[in-house]
Amino acid sequence: MSCNSHKLRFLREQIPSFECVPGCHDCCGPVTTSSEEMARLPRKTAAEQEAALARFDCVHLGPQGCTVYEERPLICRLFGTTPTLPCPNGRRPVELIDPAVEHQVHKLIASTRQVLV
Repeated sequence: MSCNSHKLRFLREQIPSFECVPGCHDCCGPVTTSSEEMARLPRKTAAEQEAALARFDCVHLGPQGCTVYEERPLICRLFGTTPTLPCPNGRRPVELIDPAVEHQVHKLIASTRQVLV
């Protein structure tokens, strides 16, 4: 397992979770993620990716919301857990993310090659 795999797993465990509004996708859209995180997600065709981009949606957004919620990238996990990326519906975990962990997430994102989801 690579060093980044360990960091990803650690950071995923540190980001608090909370219940989204069922079917909501207000914070969804095209995002970038590392190729390592992308490998955890189902592959989509170029046509599916282009169609999602044309709608300014994430390719993994379905009629009921995120279809890869349990495997969603770090940036998606941050939404609603930090004051800098608030949930538009006011949802949040009991405790927001530790600012030091949020900093580590942003640092990892900045240090890895990102691909468009």
